[in-house]
Order: sequence, then structure tokens, then C-alpha cells
Amino acid sequence: MIRWLYERFLRRDLEKLPDQICFMITGEDMVTAPEKVFEVSEWCREIGLGGATFHISTDDPDEVVPYLPPLRKVATIAHLRLHVGDQIETAGEGMRVTIAVGKSGREEIAECIRKIAAEGIPPEAIDEATIEHHLTFHCTPDLVIKTGGSHLTDFLIWQSVYSEFFFSDVNWKWFRKIDLLRALRDFQSRARRFGA
Repeated sequence: MIRWLYERFLRRDLEKLPDQICFMITGEDMVTAPEKVFEVSEWCREIGLGGATFHISTDDPDEVVPYLPPLRKVATIAHLRLHVGDQIETAGEGMRVTIAVGKSGREEIAECIRKIAAEGIPPEAIDEATIEHHLTFHCTPDLVIKTGGSHLTDFLIWQSVYSEFFFSDVNWKWFRKIDLLRALRDFQSRARRFGA
């Protein structure tokens, strides 16, 4: 009851929501809480966010394969785009949810450069718009949330240059809707400068 009241209190004060949000989690997080991505996606949809991205950091994407069914379940409440290795699955309708397993920002930029070179675009014609067009992930998160104590990855290294970051000491398994609302309240209190 107290938690419900506190959630209402936090939600009532939210006026400026991010459109796009990104969660940085680990392969170990998937092992300990395989249904949490679905649960958090549902919170984001209920709150009214435009989209959510989940980066699952792992050196071995195969370790997440046993947990793909709970990830695919997100498509029952949202438009899911699931990246695992070189495979991309899309399903569902509604709020945009992207799940990227074991992806690296540096690898994405290297792949982007290879695509540009393969198209024969002259160097003098390459600008920020050209690069952004050739990136794999086109979401630009307003807010990036990192849970637990592990390090931040280089995922969305280009796209998150103007993102706000929120570091939670709560491990992913224990991450609650209250923790998400606190992150959103913190985001609302910041004066974004977009590099200025």
C-alpha cells in the first residue's frame, strides 16, 4: 500500500518525460531475472514513453539464447525489434522496444564506415547525417539508465552523446517501478544543454 502511494506521488510530479530511454544491463542480469525486460517495458508503456531500448552486455550472445522466449514476449505489448548476433527479429505493435544482445558501439560505427565505403560515397560528401543514416540503431535516448555496479558499455556511443545518464545502485533483478520513476524525476530536474 505504501509503495503504491509513493508511486502515485512520484508519477503525479512527472511533467517532462523523455521520449526515448535506454537500459544498460548484463548477460548475468538476464540469468537472474529473465522476465524483468518485459516487466520494465510494460512500465514504460504505462507511463507513456515513446520507446525503450535494452542493451544486454555480453561477450557471448549465446548465453542469452535460453532467455529469448521471455524477451520475445515483449512483442505482446509493444513493437519489438530484437538484435541477436547478425539476426534481427521484429514483431508486435505499439511502443517501440529495441533489445540488443552483445552489441558494441565501436563495432556499429566500424560497420557504418564499411557500408559508406561500399556505397562509394566520396569522403567530402560524408557528414553527420550520412553516418546517422548508416547506423544500425537509430534511437537517440534522452535518458540512459545503468543499474547495478558493473561498468557502462560503449553501446550507442554515437547516439547517446547528448543523453542524460542515471546510475542506480539497485541491481537489475531488484529494479522496481519506483526506481524507474525516480530516474524519470531526476531527468525532469536537469537542464539539458545538448553539448552547448
